[in-house]
Amino acid sequence: MYTANALRNKSNPYIFNQINNATPQELILKVYDFAILNCQKNDLFKTNDAIQVLINALNFDDPAAREISVGLLKLYQFCQEQMRKKNNQIVLKILTELRDTWVNALKNMR
Repeated sequence: MYTANALRNKSNPYIFNQINNATPQELILKVYDFAILNCQKNDLFKTNDAIQVLINALNFDDPAAREISVGLLKLYQFCQEQMRKKNNQIVLKILTELRDTWVNALKNMR
């Protein structure tokens, strides 16, 4: 497991500070960015790893979030399956649209 110091030693200090000081919502956007970038590169493993991070971030405990989380879980699992089938364009479209939705939601929160 990476500690903050191990991560800092291996990365650009600007990126480390950007991630370390990001809100949970901004971190989700960064995961989407990572997933989209690796989907464009046709990197199955990195894309599916990023999607798994998004799955792990879902909230099934809060009754208000449960329905949305279930829907996102199904979309994320579909994306992982499509990546395995090399249907990257479908995954890219879904991830890009979900990221854009997050951006709009964050703008509305501010």
